[in-house]
Amino acid sequence: MQNYKSKLKIFTLLIAILIFTFLFLLALRSFSVGGIFKGDDSQAGRLDEFAQCLASKNITMYGAEWCSHCQAQKELFDQSFRYINYVECPQDPQKCLAAGIEAYPTWITENSEKLIGEQKLETLAQKTNCLIPIKIK
Repeated sequence: MQNYKSKLKIFTLLIAILIFTFLFLLALRSFSVGGIFKGDDSQAGRLDEFAQCLASKNITMYGAEWCSHCQAQKELFDQSFRYINYVECPQDPQKCLAAGIEAYPTWITENSEKLIGEQKLETLAQKTNCLIPIKIK
């Protein structure tokens, strides 16, 4: 009976260690993805010049907050997205209807060319002649 209790204590201890390890790794992952350990501050706004150039070339992104592809496009620019000309279609449906938006995200260039879906920075640079100021990983 004492041998059984000893094994039960060891088993319980191992389960507790596994649970705490899992929770620790989960917390660490969430911090590294979007929390306090995300990048360093020197990377903040690393695409500001590029985003400002896109805005000056009158390219506009049309999207929706709930759209996962729109979210990915915004994350590509990180904090620099604040410079992008952006229309949130559910909040301004008339503007999106007038522009002929049928899918999210859609970028429309100054010469009315539609770029449908997520776009690489290189594609946006090519369409606008804006230079990407950093090497993209």
